Amino acid sequence: MSASRYTYLGPAGTFTEAALRTLPEAATRELVPMVSVPAALDAVRAGEAAAALVPIENSVEGGVTTTLDELASGEPLMIYREVLLPIAFALLVRPGTELADVKTVTGHPVAQPQVRKWLAAQLPNAVWESAASNADGARLVQEGRYDGAFAGEFAAATYGLTPLVTDIHDAQNAATRFVLVGRPARPAAPTGADKTSVVLWLAADHPGALLELLQEYAVRGVSMMRIESRPTGEGIGRYCFSVDCEGHVTDRRVGEVLMGLKRVCRDVRFLGSYPRADAVGATVRPQVTDAAFSEASDWLARCLDGRG
Repeated sequence: MSASRYTYLGPAGTFTEAALRTLPEAATRELVPMVSVPAALDAVRAGEAAAALVPIENSVEGGVTTTLDELASGEPLMIYREVLLPIAFALLVRPGTELADVKTVTGHPVAQPQVRKWLAAQLPNAVWESAASNADGARLVQEGRYDGAFAGEFAAATYGLTPLVTDIHDAQNAATRFVLVGRPARPAAPTGADKTSVVLWLAADHPGALLELLQEYAVRGVSMMRIESRPTGEGIGRYCFSVDCEGHVTDRRVGEVLMGLKRVCRDVRFLGSYPRADAVGATVRPQVTDAAFSEASDWLARCLDGRG
């Protein structure tokens, strides 16, 4: 395995690369752009890279389905860190292009909903076609295949383009969440502000099946931060669930949630416990602290010894 190599969704100039460069260790790693999320993750599976940074969630569009599906299938991987990156787009054009000259535009499919209102107001007749990534859209503009690309302003220099309009976003405070993914290993030590991710498959489709999953979190006072269903490919109506919750697997309440899920689910894939990018600690009720679990366990032991 190349411990010095990190892959990411490329080409150069993507928001993913910008997010990766916010990590301190990125300065000492070889950063290798890949053509897709599956390619970035497969390089990790094959031992060609130590880790990959990929987008997993957007505050406007929700989950990045390609990443969710890749983490739910194939050889298991684990999340070790997350990065939150504020997102604003620039309209990148070839030098000398005016706004009235822009008839065709491109960008990643996730970018379109984030600039749709601006596009309708400023370029109502422009034709949109999707690109593999925002930076790839910039490359296509450089090659003359489109008039403009919605990408990060920082991509302009890489592709010899001009930021014609900057700070484009329909939603204020838009952000994308990225995750650093590696091969399975022992999770990092808890920080007090952590997140745990899993993929869950229902044991059987019956009334209340999803409620059973939710109750495993609720009765132990563990807050779910995200839950998304994804088709399993096994037929219409067959889904798995991608879930993030507050806390670390070493927290008693979180560990017991995972054990409960393992009992009631057909399968559980542990995707890791890792520090939250916002560093916000969980609010834990007194009844579900580690101390409360230990006290209850000690009481049960005394009951079994006849001292209850």
